[in-house]
Amino acid sequence: CTVIFTRIATKDLHKPISILFCNLVFSDLFTSFSGFWISTLFITNPDITIFGSEDMLAPYAFYTMSILSTIYNLVSIGIERYLAVAESMRTRLRVARNHSIAAVLISWVLAFFLGCLPLMGWNCLSTGKNLSILYSPFCVDYLIFIAIPNVGVAFLIPLFTYLRIIIILRKRKLRMKACGQATGTYKSAEIQVARTSIFIWLLALISYAPVFAGVIFDAINKQCYTDLYPGVYIFRNCTAMLITMNCLGNPIIYTLKAKTLGAKLKALKCLFTAHVRACTL
Repeated sequence: CTVIFTRIATKDLHKPISILFCNLVFSDLFTSFSGFWISTLFITNPDITIFGSEDMLAPYAFYTMSILSTIYNLVSIGIERYLAVAESMRTRLRVARNHSIAAVLISWVLAFFLGCLPLMGWNCLSTGKNLSILYSPFCVDYLIFIAIPNVGVAFLIPLFTYLRIIIILRKRKLRMKACGQATGTYKSAEIQVARTSIFIWLLALISYAPVFAGVIFDAINKQCYTDLYPGVYIFRNCTAMLITMNCLGNPIIYTLKAKTLGAKLKALKCLFTAHVRACTL
């Protein structure tokens, strides 16, 4: 919420990349609220989160939708950063804003469609067969259909884009060095991109790899609920906590680390403090 309010109040930060940043924050906020909804159901009636119920369809569907939207936003940011480095400045300023808006709309439409498939009938409430142990009443084949391609998208595309950015910056640095020009700026940019890429990869790996492992376990598991209780459900709750930590880490990596945003946030804080003092006087 701090990131959202700061970007809304700071008009000079309304750039194409800021559209993706704000959309990422909204996706993370949506994920947190969906997780809170599921946690409330777990506290009030734990059995429905273990044995499955129709009441869990909507929370799990919105949770899936928000996670998919976050993944697509991370991929969009990686692609935008690659285009910003690879393409000319004139081209980026002319089309990137429209591309950012289109990426936001496409990501939400795709996430909404895939996340709402269980609400449209792809669930195991009526048959009771092929039922997921971890995320009942979802079907195992639906979880595999969602998890495998999106995990590939979440890891392979950012790998390509950020490696390409580092390669492009290194080539330009070597070219400038060969011409006898200063390379300090490109060296600093290369180090910053490399560090950010490592943070992105570690955060995504820690957050989503356990969920993918849980889906694979769900697909090959032949045991019943009583044999797996409570260890597998503790693992499921831990994966939900890791996804929530990802929602906290994304604003830190993508927005709060930005010096411009930090300065604007400090200015807004000083302005608010001065206003409070004036009202007190």
